[in-house]
Amino acid sequence: MLNLLTAQKDCALSLYICHQTEIMNLLKEGIFISEIVFNSKLAFRGVESLQVSVEKFDDIGTWSSIQSILIAAGNISKILWPKAKYKERGEELRTLLKVDDDNILRSRKFRNKFEHYDDLIDELFNEQTPVSYIDFAMNPSMSNLEMKCHRGYNSFNNTLVIRGQILDLDAVLKAIEEIYLKCSPYCPL
Repeated sequence: MLNLLTAQKDCALSLYICHQTEIMNLLKEGIFISEIVFNSKLAFRGVESLQVSVEKFDDIGTWSSIQSILIAAGNISKILWPKAKYKERGEELRTLLKVDDDNILRSRKFRNKFEHYDDLIDELFNEQTPVSYIDFAMNPSMSNLEMKCHRGYNSFNNTLVIRGQILDLDAVLKAIEEIYLKCSPYCPL
């Protein structure tokens, strides 16, 4: 009889620990999803600010908005595609939210170029002695500067140019919106 009671007690303790672990996993999952929602809203606010800044020819506002969008996209990317140590968490969240592994947000290349802009300057001068340095170009495709400018923004097609590479901000924002909407069953939007 004593062995039966001990076994029941051990079983109850195991169930309690299992239940606590499930609760903690759900809590953690909910926190990550709320972070995705928060960063999505930051990106959406960045779009609103970008539109106003472009209309007012406000260069600082334009680039501040672009940087805000890129950082928010990068933060979402880091949640869904974390470093190797947390790979499983990323896979679980992508499965839960039905996010394809080839989603445009997976790449943090452009965000990293903004964040580590000093490296780009060093690379430019290590590669060659620049004959000109064009930065913060507005609508560079209008003046054939698209491939020559260091950073440029084309307000006509909402693309970003960094040293000849082009990022379609509309595609990034569409991906953010799709993921944001997939969060709705798990977190109030």
